[in-house]
Amino acid sequence: MLTSLLILCFGLTPSVISLWCLRHSRAESQARFQHAMESMSYRRFATPTQRPDQQYVEGLGLVVGNIRCQYNARSPYIRCAINPSGPCDECSHFEERPLP
Repeated sequence: MLTSLLILCFGLTPSVISLWCLRHSRAESQARFQHAMESMSYRRFATPTQRPDQQYVEGLGLVVGNIRCQYNARSPYIRCAINPSGPCDECSHFEERPLP
């Protein structure tokens, strides 16, 4: 009778330990997730600021530089391939785009 009880206890011990580890790791991960959610709620995100040489063009959105130039990239990030850092006013490669 005693040997049967010992065998039963030794047989169930790994399952009980595994169940305890599983519950402990779930509680720990839930606490980490809750902490991350709370820390994100206090963080402010930077809002994109409009650069001084950006302009809004209907159908394109924000565009950097002179939109009339042939080489303008029509992008809010880069002005053109020839003079990406600008400014457009002093660019020697400026070619006016023909109107459609």
